[in-house]
Amino acid sequence: MKRNILKGSVAVAGLLALAACGGGRTDGTDEAPAEAATEAAPAEEAAPAEAAAPVAPEVEANGTVIDINMYTRDPDEASGMQVFKPRLIRAKVGDTVRFIPTDPTHQSSSIPSMLPEGAAGWEGEINKEVSYVLPTAGVYGYQCVPHYAAGMIGLIIVEGDGMEANVEAAKAVTHPGLAGREFEEIFTEAGL
Repeated sequence: MKRNILKGSVAVAGLLALAACGGGRTDGTDEAPAEAATEAAPAEEAAPAEAAAPVAPEVEANGTVIDINMYTRDPDEASGMQVFKPRLIRAKVGDTVRFIPTDPTHQSSSIPSMLPEGAAGWEGEINKEVSYVLPTAGVYGYQCVPHYAAGMIGLIIVEGDGMEANVEAAKAVTHPGLAGREFEEIFTEAGL
């Protein structure tokens, strides 16, 4: 009896290990089946493979790329920690903003309540570069999610007609920890 329980336990453990490693293919390939590519989505809601193409920008890029580096320690100020450099930029509609993870553990995400009306914003991954084509005039607040309360934030001012439409709403947003003070400084620096 103990031997059968032991054999059954080993078999179950083996199947679990095989499933966790993505094994179980019998056709000799290492590729995951197409239905496995739709993470946790029910089979009836799975999109066809060709629908997984990257999302097109909201506006055509004009060729101008503005780099913003993400640092753990400010390279220009020894006491500065968790910063975007530069933290304030002025841009035009169609410019591409590229966030570069110069130091590890950082990412960039727009703050939804600090976007112009109709702008979708962006959500970067930790340690991954992310780019966003600026679709409309206005102010865009952004953050490093893990370091938001530590004040790792920034502001993009996209000049053009209607630029000031969301300024007051963006200034009224409350932020955790040091982020509120940092945004106050940036708005003052920008003359807004």
